[in-house]
Amino acid sequence: MGYVVTEASCHDVKAAETVMTQIPHPYNFGDKGYISRALREKLYEEHQAAFWTPSRHNQKHGPSKAWEEWIRKKRKVIETVFSILVDQYRITNIRANSIVGFEVALDGILLAYSLVTLGLVER
Repeated sequence: MGYVVTEASCHDVKAAETVMTQIPHPYNFGDKGYISRALREKLYEEHQAAFWTPSRHNQKHGPSKAWEEWIRKKRKVIETVFSILVDQYRITNIRANSIVGFEVALDGILLAYSLVTLGLVER
């Protein structure tokens, strides 16, 4: 798993490209804000990575209903995990004096979540 810490003004597509090139994975999910044909083609050509996003309602050619349902279910899992990280692990309330301190705190939260999820420790 990878992440990148950016300024609030950094566009999601730029951050996504940075993360996916640091830790290439053959399959990647994004939300509707990540729809970019150029990014999708670049990731496939350079890293053989698929980048899947739900379609927008105003797109001319949309995927099948079964595909949209499958993507919706996968995105729901992602959103649920993020909600748990926000509500139970307070990932949005990290107080740090430096980027390194922030990243150490974030790594600790992600490690704790992973250990609990795998059943190796109790919460």
